[in-house]
Amino acid sequence: MKAGVVHAPFDIRYEDIPLPEVSPGKVLIKVKYTGICGSDVPRVNGDACHYFPNVLGHEFSGTVESVGEGVTLLKPGDRVAGVPLVPCMKCEDCLKGNFSLCKHYSFIGSREYGSFAEYVAVPELNAVKFDSDVDFKKAAFFEPSTIGLHGLMRLDYKGGKTVAILGGGTIGMMTLQWAKIFGAKSITVFDILEDRLSLAKRVGADYAVNSGKEGFMEEVDNITGGRGFDYVYETAGNTITMKLSFELASNRGGICHIGTPRKEMSFSVDEWERMNRKEFTLTGSWMSYSAPFPGDEWKLTAHYMKTGEFCFDDEYIHAVVPLSKIAEAFEMYKTPGLVKGKILIDSEA
Repeated sequence: MKAGVVHAPFDIRYEDIPLPEVSPGKVLIKVKYTGICGSDVPRVNGDACHYFPNVLGHEFSGTVESVGEGVTLLKPGDRVAGVPLVPCMKCEDCLKGNFSLCKHYSFIGSREYGSFAEYVAVPELNAVKFDSDVDFKKAAFFEPSTIGLHGLMRLDYKGGKTVAILGGGTIGMMTLQWAKIFGAKSITVFDILEDRLSLAKRVGADYAVNSGKEGFMEEVDNITGGRGFDYVYETAGNTITMKLSFELASNRGGICHIGTPRKEMSFSVDEWERMNRKEFTLTGSWMSYSAPFPGDEWKLTAHYMKTGEFCFDDEYIHAVVPLSKIAEAFEMYKTPGLVKGKILIDSEA
């Protein structure tokens, strides 16, 4: 089969590799679309790849081609989205259902071959069926969707409250959808790019605030009546927005950092003291799994994408690139600000 194989930093090639073996308990998936995740970029355009050669790709959709011995939940022809985490199922965290915290996990598309290929083989539980009403391009967003929902759940989210989302990228838009589905009183998205703010308003945000403009906190005070937000979700992993989350939270509010930081950071005494004085809850979110594996994050994504309540917009997708041109797709990320949405790799083109 054909695949996009990473051989070294800045070296990904479209070439032939063996078709994956379908061992007992596994299914072979014919891949339709795979989204390029932010974590894939430094693995190609940097030195973050675990080993070489490697086949990345973990945000994917496709159809079951064949099943191995013992598989009972899936059959050939089923439409499925890929679940990339392969937990050990034996450690203390796994036995408690905290699969995201497993210390002995594998991961499809980084620690083992993934879906930047025509086919990928995964354990039976790592393929979630979805309805024929759901387009394969939308289904490639299952994994980032579950990231947003897992973050929402980390704060014991309840409807009827005010929500702030820092960062209008893919994860920010996914978090927005879940906050809306579960009944937020109002949702405010913060970003410094006007096109992202316009998208946020179009897909359900009540307010969109440009946090790069002077005096934007006056707008925040008008939205919240000066009390701050009940829930604050940081999705950018940016030092500025991570600190801003402390400023935006209400007294006894909740903050969840979903975004992955890329730089060292420090807080001044005054910045850190906001946590003491406001008595807000601060937590992080890692991946997107719960019991029974892979969890409600995946089950609810399949349901709400089917009903259409999970809003999908064409601007979520920056471009669809054939697998044969995968090197060109990663070249786009070398130009800052060029990619303004998800790049999907089409394994059938």
